[in-house]
Amino acid sequence: MAYQFDFQAVLEHWPLLLQGVLVTLQITAVSTVLGIILGSICAGLRTSHVRWARAVVTVYVEIIRNTPLLIQAYFLIFGLASMGVRMPFILGATIALTVNVGAYTTEIVRAGIQSIKRGQIEAAECLGLSRFQTYLHVIIRPALERVYPALTSQYVLLMLFSSIVSAVGVDELFGMANRIQSATFRNFEIFVVIGVIYVLLAALVRLFFWGLGQLMFPRRSKLGTPL
Repeated sequence: MAYQFDFQAVLEHWPLLLQGVLVTLQITAVSTVLGIILGSICAGLRTSHVRWARAVVTVYVEIIRNTPLLIQAYFLIFGLASMGVRMPFILGATIALTVNVGAYTTEIVRAGIQSIKRGQIEAAECLGLSRFQTYLHVIIRPALERVYPALTSQYVLLMLFSSIVSAVGVDELFGMANRIQSATFRNFEIFVVIGVIYVLLAALVRLFFWGLGQLMFPRRSKLGTPL
């Protein structure tokens, strides 16, 4: 019996797909901004001379990197709820994605910080820059510039990994696809459609980071260094 393809039945539910795309972009954008902030702070602490701060960040990074994102999301949403701490599903999912990507950002940024030569820091101190100015202009900014391609890839993966939070009740793109599949019973068609959408979203995220890189690190484009 030949299978009859019917993409029209799926595309008729485009408002749900659009809503799912918007939710996916929303949680990705918030998690990206918070993840960069969290990762940069933790990377600074992990490369500092404060032993207890290095130990705390190391434990955080190792726990997050060695446990599945789904378990982290379940813990934040359902685990804490069992102890009386309740939060909206989308908030819990955003926190889970932020905490997860923050750990990976920490390691990426740490590699960038460790690539900064000691002589550059000493030169900044000789010029009278404060600790904050030295960290901002001599350490963290050049470090982010060097690891920017790796960060871009990590945050594209973050957008793709957001599909996992559909398992905890968030109606992002994959969650909406499951609802459409349940209504139409068109498994093949719906997953082809959202596969194409995810490819387009990944391209969009990469394009955004490319443009952001052109603004933040103009020297890379002048040197012909890929972003």
